[in-house]
Amino acid sequence: MAVVTPTRYRWGAIAWLLTLQFFVVETVVQLQTGAHSRAEDVISELGTSASAAPLLMNASFVVQGLLIGAGAALLRPALAGLGGRTAAASLTAAAVGVVLVGFFPLDGQEDLHQAGAGLHLLGGGLALLALAYAVRPRSEALGTALALLGLLSTAMTVFFALGITSFLGEGGTERASAYPVPIGLALAGAGLWALGRRPQAEPRPSRRELRAGERAGRAERARERDAALEAAVGLPDPARPQRAPSDAEPDDDFDPEDPWAASRRRT
Repeated sequence: MAVVTPTRYRWGAIAWLLTLQFFVVETVVQLQTGAHSRAEDVISELGTSASAAPLLMNASFVVQGLLIGAGAALLRPALAGLGGRTAAASLTAAAVGVVLVGFFPLDGQEDLHQAGAGLHLLGGGLALLALAYAVRPRSEALGTALALLGLLSTAMTVFFALGITSFLGEGGTERASAYPVPIGLALAGAGLWALGRRPQAEPRPSRRELRAGERAGRAERARERDAALEAAVGLPDPARPQRAPSDAEPDDDFDPEDPWAASRRRT
């Protein structure tokens, strides 16, 4: 995992924690509007001309996208592997989508607004799932929480897109899809910030490295077994260099004072 400075951890976490501003602004605008129902009315209606404070709501959408993108850029080196790459791409899509929602209200350019909303909802849910995969090796509890939020957001996005909203209402289903995203990002930011303050653990070896180590271990055990068998039957060890016999070596059995001893030189 790449090294991330404490400053990047801190500001990346703060950016994602500040995405909770969405709940504050939505509540303020809803209270000012009065007639808005969280169960029946979609969030985007708070940014239309029928709302009491459309500029505030749309500004919150734009700020939300900037905060998501800033946190993703700052914390990207802390998210290694496929999960980190997928999370970065999905968060970028979610950030661009919610910025489009803010710039193009529902009663303005509806096509761009709907495209941005879909990009934000789908990208946000997938981003939480990817973040769960990326952080689970460092914190199983954080990874599990993000996975549950990502599954909820993704499932509710599918229901909302298919019009299956009778149980929670159209606004309730959309909020069940949208709300897990800032909650999950706030948890991820705070969790990564806390984990970044701890000593870095040794990275886990990859599957390829584990398989290579197992093959090397099997080869070493096989070599040791063959060497033991050769030593048991008296065969020379092929790994040990052998000295060729030399005619200049003396015969240990020859005794020059023994007249019956065999001659060293054959005739």
